[in-house]
Amino acid sequence: MKIESFYTFKIWVLLILSAFSQLGQGFYLPGSYPHKYGIGDYLNVKVNSLTSIDTEMPFSYYSLPFCQPKEGIKDSRENLGELLMGDRIENSPYRFKMYTNETDIFTCQTKPLSAEEFKLLKKRIDEMYQVNVILDNLPAIRYTKKEEFMLRWTGYPVGVKVQEGYYVFNHLKFTVLVHKYEDTNVARVMGTGDAAEVIPMGNSGSDTPGYMVVGFEVVPCNFQHNKDSLKNLNMYDKYPASINCDPSTVATAIKENEPLTFTYEVSFVERDIKWPSRWDAYLKMEGAKVHWFSILNSLMVITFLAGIVLVIFLRTVRRDLTRYEELDKEAQAQMNEELSGWKLVVGDVFRAPTNPSLLCVMVGDGVQILGMAVVTILFAALGFMSPASRGTLITGMLFFYMVLGIAAGYVAVRLWRTIFVGDHKGWVSVSWKVACFFPGIAFLILTTLNFLLWGSHSTGAIPFSLFVILILLWFCISVPLTLVGGYFGAKAPHIEYPVRTNQIPREIPPQKYPSWLLVLGAGTLPFGTLFIELFFIMSSIWMGRVYYVFGFLFIVMMLLVVVCAEVSLVLTYMHLCVEDWKWWWKSFFASGSVAIYIFLYSINYLIFDLKSLSGPVSATLYLGYSLFMVVAIMLATGTVGFLSSFWFVHYLFSSVKLD
Repeated sequence: MKIESFYTFKIWVLLILSAFSQLGQGFYLPGSYPHKYGIGDYLNVKVNSLTSIDTEMPFSYYSLPFCQPKEGIKDSRENLGELLMGDRIENSPYRFKMYTNETDIFTCQTKPLSAEEFKLLKKRIDEMYQVNVILDNLPAIRYTKKEEFMLRWTGYPVGVKVQEGYYVFNHLKFTVLVHKYEDTNVARVMGTGDAAEVIPMGNSGSDTPGYMVVGFEVVPCNFQHNKDSLKNLNMYDKYPASINCDPSTVATAIKENEPLTFTYEVSFVERDIKWPSRWDAYLKMEGAKVHWFSILNSLMVITFLAGIVLVIFLRTVRRDLTRYEELDKEAQAQMNEELSGWKLVVGDVFRAPTNPSLLCVMVGDGVQILGMAVVTILFAALGFMSPASRGTLITGMLFFYMVLGIAAGYVAVRLWRTIFVGDHKGWVSVSWKVACFFPGIAFLILTTLNFLLWGSHSTGAIPFSLFVILILLWFCISVPLTLVGGYFGAKAPHIEYPVRTNQIPREIPPQKYPSWLLVLGAGTLPFGTLFIELFFIMSSIWMGRVYYVFGFLFIVMMLLVVVCAEVSLVLTYMHLCVEDWKWWWKSFFASGSVAIYIFLYSINYLIFDLKSLSGPVSATLYLGYSLFMVVAIMLATGTVGFLSSFWFVHYLFSSVKLD
């Protein structure tokens, strides 16, 4: 019963996310349930955008002179996340029959290559573009042997350059791994992942033998077709001669004013791979042992450091409080005259900071971003947003971000009222600023980058219609929810300060070193929590690798929150001890400064790991997306530091006996 209830809950969550992502186009559950194919049933192969780690700009498959399907090019249904990621899934000319091996299938012969097409093909080969084909929601995987290791790749190259010649892979050897269908009632209802069809029931029901697709492999090769043998051949006819696919050799270089000929073969192999395990081949990344060891090592070191910081911090504060509270009033007065420290800033510690509105807005947006990250990663760790569910991660992030606008408005307005001692005037303005500050920055960055992608005719460019949808989601859902949160924040009681603020500000003694230098340096400890995990995330985004250890990412993020809070607490206490009562912004940037180190790491990753990244447009795209990510991290981590410091200062001064 527990298992059934869990799957029922999972189905409902996926239905809600799918309904949101489709925007009224119907449900879409990628890769969630098995699809039964009878022997001889047609399997529709699809193609995704061409991708390259050399340029990071995806292009449509049919932007190159490849064979087109008989029925014409048709776009597949795609959710919001897929469109934002640059995926453009379309039908392909490749057509299989379940459990029917076919060899030497003629696909087409293109028109003679024009000068422009010839130049474009050479450019795409030089830029190492990969063709991504999909069968039953599984990307084609390619194996290559290097020394004693077997390397895994998704997709296959457009072609290869050998000496001065360019060779297009014009023959594909597909291998489809299948497993006998295991009947499940829910699969009969829900259908498959990326297919538009539902499972055909038929009259015989489960008595009909059927198979599930559990693997999809491809071997590309270059073959020299006989021109005379191509006469009178139609699509899917058998090529008259036998084709020997040898990926280690090339035979026919592309030439201007000469056509390209494409063929393929497919074989079916039955494997003992269960449906839930069919993604294992994609998740077995090279260097997995190093990955796990690095994360565990990082967790142990950071936990140890956090424990030391916490123990020292608690001992120091407790000693100060104990000494201060054990003295009588006369001794306290004498102590105040003789000693310096946080006790002397009691009349200034809650003085309003400079730019209080901006601080409230940034804290509100930070709460929204942090909440979105926690909920999204938690759902991903539970399996709701697996790599099989293409685009669901981005869709879920947008959904949770908009819903958490309520929390952003509430926190920002309540903090605003607390700073101004209960005055609720201006809460609408604060709520509007919260709803527009971070989304406005994101809109500015993404629009600028989108013009670059539009100029390059890349599928990574957000279509104008999707731009309109995003703006409508922003102003019709996110802004109203933020205003609702602000309304509740205005109605909620403000947090009362435990001490009174003097009318005349206390002069801050000259410091031996700039306090902001210590604040900026404090970001190194939070950065140490996540820099190893950051490498794998960056590799997933920019190197096309699959990221799947969301459970570890959730643990690392929780550790990051703890370390950010502790670092900010320690620095706030240090500033108060030297009679520096301007702690508001410093507590925010003490933990928020980790964003500086992440941006520097991004530049380092660009220089040393993305060496092949070519052209100013690609580098601008990389730096633009990195800047967007860094701003979000700065707001989230800064909010953690500020809120923990606010709680600490409030607790510290409410624990001291004062007249």
